[in-house]
Amino acid sequence: MTVSKEPLPPSLEVAGLAFAYPDGHQALFGVDFTIGRGERVALLGPNGAGKTTLVLHLNGILTAGAGTVAVAGLPVGKRHMAEIRRKVGIVFQDPDDQLFMPTVREDVAFGPAAAGMKGPELEARVDRALEQVGMAEFKDRPPHHLSFGQRRRVAVATVLAMEPEILVLDEPSSNLDPASRRELAEILRSLDVTVLMVTHDLPYALELCPRSLVLSEGVIAADGPTGDLLADDDLMRAHRLELPFGFDPRSVATGS
Repeated sequence: MTVSKEPLPPSLEVAGLAFAYPDGHQALFGVDFTIGRGERVALLGPNGAGKTTLVLHLNGILTAGAGTVAVAGLPVGKRHMAEIRRKVGIVFQDPDDQLFMPTVREDVAFGPAAAGMKGPELEARVDRALEQVGMAEFKDRPPHHLSFGQRRRVAVATVLAMEPEILVLDEPSSNLDPASRRELAEILRSLDVTVLMVTHDLPYALELCPRSLVLSEGVIAADGPTGDLLADDDLMRAHRLELPFGFDPRSVATGS
């Protein structure tokens, strides 16, 4: 007799999430969406839509609103906070917010070491994370000697070293030259991890994320294939999303 395995819970489930800041500003009004394991999803929306507020709920930096967030089936809350923080890896827009150690190796080792890992196991974890982002030969360099694009890749490695359930990237393509932008896209495509990418760079979203969510005025206004959303002129106009001049989303194959 074969025992059927329980399906794994999705990487991220957000249900009825609402949040107001202490000054009374209501940022989220009831956000609902699910991201399955291994999906790459873009979170799009104009400034002030609530994207940052939403991201800060994913690892419990913000709590106490209405609704629920679950990561790999674990509810985000005090009881599971340490595990949630390991499962949700956030890569900030400015890599210098994440890199503060004398060498690349020490930066990448910092999280796993703080979680109690040491010795050969720690070194193997660091080496694997740096290989995943193509930065293995820079292991002993000071981060401030690296280019901006290289620092962003090391920042991704610091998060990958924790072996997260979901990688959350805040504006990953900002300030990158075209070559660095392409290299990062190739790295993100190669990773075997769920990705939520917060971005204003709509062509990058189309290139990397088969699915997109549009967050506008604190609610999910649209959820569907990235190419379909970007080709919907009325939707784009209604939510102040603009493609670069002359860019036709129908002419690009979405990254799968």
